[in-house]
Amino acid sequence: MARELVIGLDLGTTSVKAVLFDMAGSLIAEAEQMIETLHPQPGWAEQDPVQIEASCRQALKEVTDEAEVQEGELVSIGISAAMHSLICLDEDDRPLSNMLIWSDGRSSAQAEKLMHTKGMDIYSRTGTPIHPMSPLNKLLWMKENEFDGYQQAASYMSMKEYLLKKWYGERVIDYSMASATGMYNLESHTWDKEALEVAGIRKEQLSQIVAPTYVLRGMDQHIAEEIGIPATTPLVIGAADGQLANLGNGSILPGEVNVSVGTSGAIRQFIRGGKVNEKHETFTYAFTEDTSIIGGPTNNGGIALQWLKDLLDFQGTHDELTSLAETVSPGADGIIFLPYVNGERAPLWNQHAKGNFYGLNIRHRKEQLVRAVLEGITFNIYQIGKSLEEIAGEPKKISVNGGLTKSSLWVQIMADVFGQEIYLSDTHHNAAWGAAWTALVGVGRVESFEAIKENLPSEKAVEPNMENHQKYMKIYEKYEKIAEDVAIHFV
Repeated sequence: MARELVIGLDLGTTSVKAVLFDMAGSLIAEAEQMIETLHPQPGWAEQDPVQIEASCRQALKEVTDEAEVQEGELVSIGISAAMHSLICLDEDDRPLSNMLIWSDGRSSAQAEKLMHTKGMDIYSRTGTPIHPMSPLNKLLWMKENEFDGYQQAASYMSMKEYLLKKWYGERVIDYSMASATGMYNLESHTWDKEALEVAGIRKEQLSQIVAPTYVLRGMDQHIAEEIGIPATTPLVIGAADGQLANLGNGSILPGEVNVSVGTSGAIRQFIRGGKVNEKHETFTYAFTEDTSIIGGPTNNGGIALQWLKDLLDFQGTHDELTSLAETVSPGADGIIFLPYVNGERAPLWNQHAKGNFYGLNIRHRKEQLVRAVLEGITFNIYQIGKSLEEIAGEPKKISVNGGLTKSSLWVQIMADVFGQEIYLSDTHHNAAWGAAWTALVGVGRVESFEAIKENLPSEKAVEPNMENHQKYMKIYEKYEKIAEDVAIHFV
């Protein structure tokens, strides 16, 4: 009996991954191609879209070769992609410059100015925070600086759109990727007129907006042959990595919250409709015409711990570093850490934010600093979570994935701060499995997004210590006040 297989192609910021699953979600094979990020000037972050597209072909070839995929076995391919990328293209769809990625901060001045003029009106309709990460602000920078690629561009695309245009000849964008541009109107499900005027572009220069289950067929024959798959293999457009990471670990119903913490981090949950946080603390990105994902990304997950490791010149492993904090009680003996060492997105949306140790005294040692950093990262996620509650209510279930979950101490701190069970998934391929599942929905092989819950790996639950939770709530009150007090000094 022939196998039935599906691929999730995950276009990340640091790498491209092709992950091959069977229909139940079991991993069959995976391949990864690393991506180089260029920094031509301080604060700029660019990547080569031509090289990334070639890496996608290579990753798909490697994974199908490794699993010896035969004709007829591959049911579909789905795509997950990092948000906020921007490429200027000419009339022949050739890049006029490198791709600006989410972390490119060159439009900080434009974002700050926009926030004090039309920013809140645009945010209220689009749900995309006014921040240098968004293509809206990148385009505004290009317009004001008479950027050559912008002035010559026939169209503007994300990495996923560029790949699909090259492979299938179609210029399409899914709801979530469109939503993340800062130029998509959540109510009308069309490009927002005022946002386009601010960016100085026309809607004809942007792609057609389609559902995440939109199916593309008829891959370029030469590309299909290079990958080693039939050109007739259906590819489903999928969505952004945030939505698909939630889907891939089953956090899709109201009240189901997913926290992902690697180098950076995010907390997200799905809602019906497209309600926006009035205080500009979180994002609302469309997923389908009827559902959105709300959440907030933090710049400071594991990177804050790595910063401390480097600062202390600690020669051991990350596990050995975090184990130092196991001897320290909740509250880090009075130290409170604001984890904004890499600027911050949610809930501040301030590139100028700075980290801070509050409460240091002469008796403190590195173990207290480690504990304070772990707690500070968690308090920041908790604060973003409180903003989500204003829209969606208290979470019913919290799932966690990402590199920081390797620290059992941090997971326990997470449970204690939130005062709830924390569920750990056994897989680190949530976005890829979410993309693969969306592909199966798109080609009609499974009935719904929600049905993914029947095809998920086992979870481990970590129980909170409610005595510690009470302590943490008192410390969190101080954390929140300190964060508010020092914010005026971020310049």
